[in-house]
Amino acid sequence: MTSVAANFRGSLVAMVTPMHPGVAPDTALDWQALARLVEFHIENGTDGIVAVGTTGESATLSEGEHLDVVQRVVALVRGRVPVIAGTGANSTVEALRLTRGAKEAGVDACLLVTPYYNKPTQEGLVRHYTFIAESVTIPQILYNVPGRTACDMLPETVVRLAQVPNIIGVKEATGDLTRVGRIRRDCGAKFLLLTGDDATAREFMLQGGDGVISVTANVAPRAMHELCERALAGDVAGAAAIDEKIGALHKTLFLESNPIPSKWALHRMKLIEAGIRLPLTWLSDRFQPEVEASLRMAGVLNQV
Repeated sequence: MTSVAANFRGSLVAMVTPMHPGVAPDTALDWQALARLVEFHIENGTDGIVAVGTTGESATLSEGEHLDVVQRVVALVRGRVPVIAGTGANSTVEALRLTRGAKEAGVDACLLVTPYYNKPTQEGLVRHYTFIAESVTIPQILYNVPGRTACDMLPETVVRLAQVPNIIGVKEATGDLTRVGRIRRDCGAKFLLLTGDDATAREFMLQGGDGVISVTANVAPRAMHELCERALAGDVAGAAAIDEKIGALHKTLFLESNPIPSKWALHRMKLIEAGIRLPLTWLSDRFQPEVEASLRMAGVLNQV
């Protein structure tokens, strides 16, 4: 891969947005913890940071807060790894404003989730993404996660959108590995093909994908980086060995709605405070032992 998309391979963390302690509609953002998380990822080999994606509670941040987090992440990273801003919305106008703001903040690319709840047609998706891409000259990555949006962007729609010059790739989070070969074949080798499903990420890359925008990387960044290195190099056994160690995390970090378990895990690792915004709540007591067991299995509690 010798295109702009080549800058975004490997383990890209879908980073949580840290907050001060509390569960409320307006829990305050924690800037010191944000700086800690950025350094934690840089030190542990994360290949790129996604700021205020859906894992970053984008749906509950105001536009001002959203862009403030993006600006701060860009400043904290200081060009050491690529920064991708989540700028999707179910309003085309809002997504356009966020994408423009992210470009002004100096991000390397934008990640735009399919419009949620209003369930656009495939033609509506083409027009939505094309309008934003033609309005803001920054690399843009499509994001398909029908389990959260109730909108499935079909491979043939991805192929159509791949013809738009600054749409450089897709985050395909269905977990459907049959889509990998089809999108790769029809969109070409230079089109960035990322997964958003940690449980199938290893096989996704072995089948020709370029990397993962990962929830698991929030708590196990070194292991996810090494897994991606092995898988992208075609090292089947090496990638499998790493995945076996962290595989439980791929499941336990989704025992309740993402990012609830990830935030609890990072708090347990003493990297962030116990803060989250309604309507999300703190991880239920009954799930905490299982998440902790997976952290211990992955060996991450001893790293901080």
